Amino acid sequence: MNSDPEIMRFFQKPLSKEESSAMMDRMNRLFEDKGYCYFAVDLLETGELVGMIGLGWKTFEASFTPCVDIGWRIRKEFWNQGLTTEGAQACLDFAKEKGIPEVLSMASLANLASIRVMQKIGMRYWQDFEHPELIDHPAISRLSLYRIYLG
Repeated sequence: MNSDPEIMRFFQKPLSKEESSAMMDRMNRLFEDKGYCYFAVDLLETGELVGMIGLGWKTFEASFTPCVDIGWRIRKEFWNQGLTTEGAQACLDFAKEKGIPEVLSMASLANLASIRVMQKIGMRYWQDFEHPELIDHPAISRLSLYRIYLG
């Protein structure tokens, strides 16, 4: 999934197997530290990997960081089935149970599918911003930031 150029078109580049493994290690450490991460999501009926949906901890330099964010990455064969929205809503419910008062989400301005998921789960547009880690990638550096208050 992380090596598929179409799935990764709103990221800096597709990831190698080693980079994907390093990301999974980071998620395991985040879960140990904070009790949440981007979780692997399986289709209940078959056990097949759908993708990942969950909560992250963003610390890049911005006026709104550090913050908890919600994000997802789904395999193409599962697009447009409502699974992302369903999983994202479950993650917001989980965040509320954990006492997280606010969750943010960000997506490239052209990533209309992700922006639509943010809207469907009740997040509201806050602002657009230039992501400092994407300066060298002008096609994806401008992001829309959404937020939701949970408590």
